[in-house]
Amino acid sequence: MKNVIVVLALCMGLSAFSQIFEPVTWETSVEKISASEYNLITKATIEAGWHLYSQNVPQDGPIPTTFTFDTADGAIEILGRTTEGKGYTVQDPVFEMEITYFENQGTFKQKINLTKSINKVLAAVEFMVCDDKRCLPPTEVDLVFNINPSEVDNTGTSKDNKNTIVDNTAVNNMLYGTSTRDLKKSDITCKNEITSNASEVQSGGKSLWRIFGLGFLGGLLALLTPCVFPMIPLTVSFFTKKSGHNRGSGVSKALFYGFFIFAVYIILSIPFHLLDSVNPDILNEISTNIWLNVIFFAIFLFFAFSFFGYYELTLPSSWTTKTTQGENAGGLLGVFFMALTLAIVSFSCTGPILGSLLAGSLTADGGAWQLTAGMAGFGVSLGLPFALFAMFPNMMNALPKSGGWLNTTKVILGFLELALAFKFLSNADLVAHWNILKIEPFLIIWIIVFTGLALYLFGKIKFPHDSPIKKLSFSRIAGGILVAVFTIYLISGFKINKETQTFTPLTLLSGLAPPVGYSFIYPNDCPNNLECFKDLKTGIAYAKKINKPIMLDFTGYACVNCRKMEEHVWPIQKIDDYLRNDYVLISLYVDDKKELPEGEQVLVNRINGGTRKLKTYGHKWANFQTQFFQTNAQPYYVLLSSDGTQILSTPVGYTPDKDDYAQFLECGLEVFNGLQNN
Repeated sequence: MKNVIVVLALCMGLSAFSQIFEPVTWETSVEKISASEYNLITKATIEAGWHLYSQNVPQDGPIPTTFTFDTADGAIEILGRTTEGKGYTVQDPVFEMEITYFENQGTFKQKINLTKSINKVLAAVEFMVCDDKRCLPPTEVDLVFNINPSEVDNTGTSKDNKNTIVDNTAVNNMLYGTSTRDLKKSDITCKNEITSNASEVQSGGKSLWRIFGLGFLGGLLALLTPCVFPMIPLTVSFFTKKSGHNRGSGVSKALFYGFFIFAVYIILSIPFHLLDSVNPDILNEISTNIWLNVIFFAIFLFFAFSFFGYYELTLPSSWTTKTTQGENAGGLLGVFFMALTLAIVSFSCTGPILGSLLAGSLTADGGAWQLTAGMAGFGVSLGLPFALFAMFPNMMNALPKSGGWLNTTKVILGFLELALAFKFLSNADLVAHWNILKIEPFLIIWIIVFTGLALYLFGKIKFPHDSPIKKLSFSRIAGGILVAVFTIYLISGFKINKETQTFTPLTLLSGLAPPVGYSFIYPNDCPNNLECFKDLKTGIAYAKKINKPIMLDFTGYACVNCRKMEEHVWPIQKIDDYLRNDYVLISLYVDDKKELPEGEQVLVNRINGGTRKLKTYGHKWANFQTQFFQTNAQPYYVLLSSDGTQILSTPVGYTPDKDDYAQFLECGLEVFNGLQNN
């Protein structure tokens, strides 16, 4: 017989009305193996969109699913480890490590031997659930495995497994110095109070149109390389001359030629759709895997020196031979093979560009469709000129003549490839915690690369295929000045922000460079080097002493949206001023695994029924959030009076809109000042 145990799952989603959801249920059953041996089977049913972590998680990762079995004073012998069903293993971008998790359902099995006759086995499971926007604090739930079905009532719960009633008021006073009875919403309200979660959580995926645009831009760059540009007039002339007086036939073939170029790149993305259907996380694994990023680094270095002219990248000559033979088929089939030949022979120029744009743009959110969008943009950009110039041949007169500028373009792309190579090495360094390519060496490398590019444009550096420079053209001088200005901009990244005591973040390098807190010289403890407290009582005592309002920051070490708020919203000058000068910041980490003092490891009632024992500081702060604010998703921001007894304005969660978040802080100050005046 199976016993259904409903897990008090952690709150998901934040709105004006806080609530606790239950995205996971646990179901237990017993399988008899022999007279004394049994399998204790635990089944987790997980709501769509959430996932439950495996028992086997690397150190410093999320909270693993952990089972603890009561041996009943030796009556139960635990045989081996708890086994689990097959889950999904991915390189997780949030926790920056390879992690296994379960979606929809997870099954766990523990073999035991009974040395005495007993009716039930008591156990507990600690687990953590996440969705694609947040990770919720770890929860511990009691499990009951009934060996004798008669000991189970019709609700499926063991008769002896009743909840222990605890005095929450006394516990809260002991743990937090206050109780829920003491906490109330201020009678004074702000005129412009934000009454709901200010902004909807935005999708982390990048727009398919944006990826298409990046691919289109890459195609334009590829057109300006010596592998492709000379082909435009040759190919258009071939179609127009071969058609003779039937200009319409030549134009139609040129149009099909451009379309087939587009189709070739679309076809290249089809295998990724097949892989995506087998493993939805394949692109995420590609973009976040440590060793794949190291391989990308090596490949991009190889591409860069190819662009510099030290060697030529080509696909096997047999491929070109076969496609060239196919051109003799005539009709549309021959035109298709012409397009395929162009894609192959131009690979030395197009491959690195397309690879750079896609590798830098893909995420798991869009799946293989992002790859298709990028390929489509690249194919459209590459094929469009052939169709346009066939329809309007006079436009070719405006094209510049082939010459040394084509190689110059290729070398410039080589410098860009070299810079991007270190972006992938930086990804690997961050994920693996090598602590090598922090913000200082990364900026120095980029400064060296772009200084080299500026010197090249000014004619101070030459590469194997460069033509002699008799006089610098206007475009080279303008380009050199532009690159020199960008290099100075990179140097400004070493400017110290005196208020935050960190390097100045460079907006143009957002997503390319490591975060400024990842530093040898100015590592951060609190976000943006703010003054913060990580203990509630200490923070409230300080707020009372200096008579300032409090901002409770319910956060987590593994909370991705918490990091987004701290890195992209909190540094805004107006918001930073509020946090630095007007509020006392108390950051409570709900996934802190540090054990509580024994006197604080108490049993408390859950808000939706049942009990739990607080064992760690994370348990303590998660319980505080659920008991006092009826929600436990992070981030969650609560503004309190200096004594911690009055809520100044409606709490908010993830609020990426800086104006909304600033208004939230302004309202809190307005109410606090009103309370002071009264």
